[in-house]
Amino acid sequence: MPISESLLPHLRSNPARKLCGLVIGHKKQSPGAINHHSTLTEFDFNDDLSRRIEQYVQATFVQRVYRRTYRELPDDLNALKADFVIDLHCNSLNTKATGTEVLYYHKSEIGKSIAGILLNHLVNHLRLPNRGIKPKTSEDKGGYLLKYTTAPSVISEPFFIDNDNDLARANSNIEGFAAAYAAAIDAISKFLDKSPNIT
Repeated sequence: MPISESLLPHLRSNPARKLCGLVIGHKKQSPGAINHHSTLTEFDFNDDLSRRIEQYVQATFVQRVYRRTYRELPDDLNALKADFVIDLHCNSLNTKATGTEVLYYHKSEIGKSIAGILLNHLVNHLRLPNRGIKPKTSEDKGGYLLKYTTAPSVISEPFFIDNDNDLARANSNIEGFAAAYAAAIDAISKFLDKSPNIT
């Protein structure tokens, strides 16, 4: 996925500013998990959220990325040449599981650090149980993206969309939720500026 034409002038005039690839997990035709009471899907929630996040980010360029196919997604992200990637998802299990977690590739120290930064911001906002950062191998769910995307990448699972209470918590202050993501993105950019040699 090439960089958006609207971003190019800004990137050229601000070469030191980081670029975040913000992936909207799943796609319209295959929307992921669902809340069966509201019929809200994982894709629709994160598509809306991603647009809100863009409005709050202050020190980082953000390029929203939509999936063509899961197999092609790492190539699309590699073509973007982002400095880091956040893949927006929602968890789902049994309508009772709750909490916030962030996934990273098990061999990536920088991915681990980014996951920790993002997790802290999301937990501080949502106040749901902290399920921690979780290392994933290429064989795990989500591991293909984490391994084959060149830029350090994490998968965000901030709440369980099939749990009515979790979803209500996320929706109770959606602008604050977007702002928490944006603050994490800017904090990650600052961290990468200070830690250029971590892999």
